[in-house]
Amino acid sequence: MDMRVNIAGVELKNPVMTASGTFGSGQEYSEFVDLNRLGAVVTKGVANVPWAGNPTPRITETYGGMMNAIGLQNPGIDVFCKRDIPYLKQFDTKIIVNVCGHAPQEYLEVVERLADEPVDMLEINISCPNVTAGFLAFGQDARNVEELTAQIKKIARQPVIMKLTPNVTDITEIARAAEAGGADALSLINTLTGMQIDVERQTFVLANKTGGLSGPAIKPVAVRMVYQVANAVKVPVIGMGGIATAADALEFILAGATAVSVGTANFYNPYATMEVAEGIEDYMRRHKVERLAELVGIVNTHM
Repeated sequence: MDMRVNIAGVELKNPVMTASGTFGSGQEYSEFVDLNRLGAVVTKGVANVPWAGNPTPRITETYGGMMNAIGLQNPGIDVFCKRDIPYLKQFDTKIIVNVCGHAPQEYLEVVERLADEPVDMLEINISCPNVTAGFLAFGQDARNVEELTAQIKKIARQPVIMKLTPNVTDITEIARAAEAGGADALSLINTLTGMQIDVERQTFVLANKTGGLSGPAIKPVAVRMVYQVANAVKVPVIGMGGIATAADALEFILAGATAVSVGTANFYNPYATMEVAEGIEDYMRRHKVERLAELVGIVNTHM
C-alpha cells in the first residue's frame, strides 16, 4: 500500500502531520510518538524575535473542544534554529516551519533567515493580527493575502503553504488570493474565534476576552471549507480542524485534502497522530485501495 503524498514536490511518507502550536517541535511528545512514523512535523509558530504571548488565563475547555489565546508565545527564530531544527533533523520526517508576524517585514525576516536552514517547507500563519491594518488578521483581506504571499514567494527557498483563517465570509476568495500570490499549497482551517463567560464571576474566562476554538466541535465547518477550497484552487490542500481519529482524517481526504494535520487531539491523546496514520492504512486495506492519492477528493465522483 502506498501512503505517500506529494505537496509541491516534497514527498511525505504518509499524509499525517502535526498542527502548529499543539506539538511544540516534537520534544515533549518524543516518549509517546515515534516522529519517524509521521509524514511531517509542523512546528509551533516562529517569529523574528521572542514573543511573550498573551496574559493568563489563556486556555479553557469548551463543549467538544477548547479555546486558546496563547498569543503565539515563542522563543524567536535564533533559538529555534539553534535548538529545534537540529533536534528534528535526527528523525526521518519532513520539517515544516510555521512562521508568524505582526507586519509583513516580520514574516519576511523569518523566511529569509530560514532560506539556508535544512527545513522542507514553510507554513505561513496569516491568522496573526496585522498591526499595520488595525489588527485585523492578515488572512481576512484577500488583497493583503495575495500581496503577502507574493512578497514571501520572492525570497523563500522552500515551498510556501499559506494557512487560512476560517473567520471570513468567503473562504474561497481568500484561497484564490493566496494561489494568485504564488502559494504552493494551502492549509486550513485555523481556529474559529470564540468567547466564554464565567457567569458566577460575571466576567470573561480568557484574559484576552476572545480565543481560538479548536477540537471536534469545529470539524464539520473545517470539512466544508476544505471541500470548498479544494474545488476552488489547483494547489494541494492540507486539512485540519477537529481531527481525532482516522475516520476524521479520511473525511478531509475524501473532501479533497492531500494531507491532514492533527492538533487538539494531541493534548488528550498523545498517540493520536500515530493512531490516525495506522487507521488510514487499515482503511485502505479494508477498501482495497492501493494508493492513498486515489482517495483525494473522491466525494465529487460519488454524487
